[in-house]
Amino acid sequence: MGAATLPLARVVLIGATGRMGREVLRAAAGSTRLVISAAIASPGSPALGRDAGELAGLGALEVTVSCDLAGALAGADVAIDFSSAAAARANLAAARAARKPLLIGTTGFGGEPEGEWAAAAAEIALLVAPNTSLAVALLTELVRRAARSLPASFDIDIIETHHRTKKDAPSGTALALAAAARAARATAAAPGPDTPGGAAQAREPGKIGVASVRAGDLIGEHTVLFAGTGEELTLSHRARERGVFARGALAAALWLQSRPPGRYTMADVLGLKTAT
Repeated sequence: MGAATLPLARVVLIGATGRMGREVLRAAAGSTRLVISAAIASPGSPALGRDAGELAGLGALEVTVSCDLAGALAGADVAIDFSSAAAARANLAAARAARKPLLIGTTGFGGEPEGEWAAAAAEIALLVAPNTSLAVALLTELVRRAARSLPASFDIDIIETHHRTKKDAPSGTALALAAAARAARATAAAPGPDTPGGAAQAREPGKIGVASVRAGDLIGEHTVLFAGTGEELTLSHRARERGVFARGALAAALWLQSRPPGRYTMADVLGLKTAT
């Protein structure tokens, strides 16, 4: 007798009509482990009532775009939010009310709502990821280890490049990389970040800087430069297509659906355990 077939995980996709939402729909189409059970858009979206698969160029999936998040969550196992920073608070509240795990892939919050995330994580499994690429999760770990291992006199610079229409700068990924490097260094020994603006001055050793480039239709590249006296170390990641973020988000959602309440990261999905 053959092994029992596991039921497909039912995923609610919030922000289904956006650029990343459509990528997730395409990535999920061939999955044997999950199904997009609901596609959510904003109440004023012109896509409401349309088939989500047709919007993503897949043909009919028999998943109608809706704005009824509460109803969609009732029949789901996990939710993925690729909507907007403005909508994220309401989406988080809906997931808490439904007691459903939630992956937030949205960036550009301006100030990270850590208090709200902590409160939600006491009730649901919550994964906040400024970048859902599995390789970027590993890059963050490598940056953390390099920052902890190299002398504090090494300067650390993050250079991030994205398409001209990206709204936030620096990117959420760049800020996360800088935060990982800063946390890995001994607070008393490591200088703080550079202060932008003003006249050019000699740079104090060990500073952490972030620079942003917005040009063309570039998908995303992050380079972390560790520069010391007479030597340098460079760690980088380049996304050649947006499907890497969609596939990573789906892998993370599958992992998240069975987790107890708590705050998780993409590093947890990869099983990386880091002491900073």
